[in-house]
Parts: sequence; structure tokens; C-alpha cells
Amino acid sequence: MGKSDELQMNQENLADAWRQTLPEIMNKADRCKVMPDEADAKSLRVTINTAGHQEYSFDFKVTYVDSREVKVELVDVEKENISVDERGDIIQQLIQDYTRHLHECAQTLQQLTHA
Repeated sequence: MGKSDELQMNQENLADAWRQTLPEIMNKADRCKVMPDEADAKSLRVTINTAGHQEYSFDFKVTYVDSREVKVELVDVEKENISVDERGDIIQQLIQDYTRHLHECAQTLQQLTHA
């Protein structure tokens, strides 16, 4: 894998592209926030807030392995600003859904990230 397959986009532009694209992929009612990861130029921090009375907030770290592939890590799940155990069924299901949405978003943005 040569240098040519590395991410060619600066982090701020990447975050902007994600801000525009991710809401179109996700459930309409959920809200998301995308920030550059200050510690890692190839990563973004994505916070997804679930709709409805289950006010869960999911923090993900999305890291570009190369220009097309992302690694998605769950950082934290909170409910009303308190960390919750992410092993419950509902939460596991949401994590899987959101992880899939994040991979979809990365795929949708391939024409931008893959120079």
C-alpha cells in the first residue's frame, strides 16, 4: 500500500463533508455532531444523539485507515450525561446501526477522500 492510498483531505474539510453527508444517511430524527479529533489528524469524533425519550448519546471515533477504509470505535455511551453500560441489547443494536451508518458515510465520501 503506497502513499497514494492515504487520506488526501484536510481534517476540517473532511469534518465538513461528514457534517453534510451523515445526516442524510442516518435516521431523520437522530442528531449528529462531527468534530475533528485534535489528537489525530486522520480521525473524526462523531457524537450521535438518539431521538425520543431514550436520550442516549453515542461517541464514536472514526479513523481513516486509508483513503477509503475507516475504523469505527465506540468511545462512550451516555444517557442524560451519565455513562451507561453499553452491553444492553437496545444499546448494542443502536451501536451496530450507527457503526453501519458511519461506514456508509465513509463510502459515500470516497470520491472526495480517495484522490
